[in-house]
Amino acid sequence: MSRPSQPKLTATDHNGVSVIQSQAHAASSSLPAAVAGLQQVPQLVPANPSTGGGKALAPSKMKKPPADKDSEEYRQRRERNNLAVKKSRMRSKQKAMDTQQRVNELKEENERLEAKIKLLSKELSVLKDLFLEHAHNLADNVQPSAGAEGSSPAPNSTSTNGQ
Repeated sequence: MSRPSQPKLTATDHNGVSVIQSQAHAASSSLPAAVAGLQQVPQLVPANPSTGGGKALAPSKMKKPPADKDSEEYRQRRERNNLAVKKSRMRSKQKAMDTQQRVNELKEENERLEAKIKLLSKELSVLKDLFLEHAHNLADNVQPSAGAEGSSPAPNSTSTNGQ
């Protein structure tokens, strides 16, 4: 089940990439004798292990040669950066102003709702007092009757002929 192991050699190509090479059939190659039996297999390992970490840097994180402060490229980058900073600060100020405006609107709405609560509470109190007064007056005006109708009071004993 296991393949016969082939002798492996490690070398670095002209790009600085580590390459593991294994012996292959030399008869089919027109390369020099020393390289003819080798097959290049690219590796993900950097040629210089001192750079370490094993992670490749994103292009934006790679160190770029410092641009000359008098160059056109440097001036354009600074100008773009200054505009981006100005735009960011304006957005931040606008967001703060919008938030403050929203806070003020909510405070005003809260004051209106609290005033409405007070008004409705007073109205409820007045209506409750009226109801209790009316119920008390009804209870005082009703006298128990000894008739056959039972104990249900009949405050309006006028005729009920459709009126």
